[in-house]
Amino acid sequence: MMAVAGSRMLKDGELVLVGSGLPMVATILAKYTHAPNLVIMTEAGVYDAQPLHLPFCVADARFSFNNPWMGTPIELLGHILQTKRIDVGFLGGAQVDKYGNLNSTCVGDYFHPHKRFEGSGGAADFAAMANRTIIIMSHEKRRFVDEVDFITSPGWRCSKFPDNKKVFREELGLWGGPVAVVSTMGIMKFHPETRVMYVDAYFDDLGVTLEEIKENTGFDIYTSKAVPCTPPTYAELELLRTRIDPEGIYMRYTPLTAAAK
Repeated sequence: MMAVAGSRMLKDGELVLVGSGLPMVATILAKYTHAPNLVIMTEAGVYDAQPLHLPFCVADARFSFNNPWMGTPIELLGHILQTKRIDVGFLGGAQVDKYGNLNSTCVGDYFHPHKRFEGSGGAADFAAMANRTIIIMSHEKRRFVDEVDFITSPGWRCSKFPDNKKVFREELGLWGGPVAVVSTMGIMKFHPETRVMYVDAYFDDLGVTLEEIKENTGFDIYTSKAVPCTPPTYAELELLRTRIDPEGIYMRYTPLTAAAK
C-alpha cells in the first residue's frame, strides 16, 4: 500500500529525483500506470530511467538502461536541482519529526551515536531544493519523533546556524518542502500555516486504526480529518507483483518465483 500511495502523488511529466528502496518502486509504478511521461532521475546521474528490472539502488546499472542521457552528480544535483527544475524529491529515512525534518545520519548524539547510518548522500540536497518532497518510511514511535536526533534533510522548521535557532525554511533561503509522509499506516501531510504533521488518510483496508497511529507516533498527532485511503487496484497489485518487484525485494508478499517452487 505504501508504494501505491506514493505513486499516486506523482504527476505525468514531472521530474522526480528518487532515493533507494520504496521510492524507486513507487516511481516505477507511477510510470507504468498514470504517468508514462514521468522523468525518473537519480543522484548518480541517471536521467529519464526506463528500467526493465528493479534496480537494487540508485547507482545500479539497471537504472541506466535505454535512458537518453547519463550525467554526473554535479549535473543532476547542481545544474538541474539547484535551478528549481526538480518537481519531486522522493526519500526514505530513519527518523522524521512533526515538521518533516528527516534523519538518515545517526541515532543519538552525532559525535557519540548509538547507531550511524549511511546518510545523507543526496538526501539533504533533495529536501532543500526540490519543489516538493515526499517521504516514505515505516511507522514506529521511535521513528516518528517530536524532534529528530540529527537533521539530515530539512523539513518545514529547522535549525539556523550558528545558534541553532528554529526557523521556517524560507528564512534559510530554501524553497519547496515536504508535502507528505507515506508510512506503513497511512498518509501524513502538513498544516499550511503551522507546518505541523497531521494524519490525512489511513490504511483501513490493512486493519489500521487512528488509535494505532497515535500509539505509534512520538508526538501528539492530529487525526480528526483523516479518511480511509483508497485501496490498491488489481492492476496496481499485478504490476507490483509480476513486473516491478516479482522477487519481493522491497514488497512484503510471497515472491512469485518462490511460490512456483
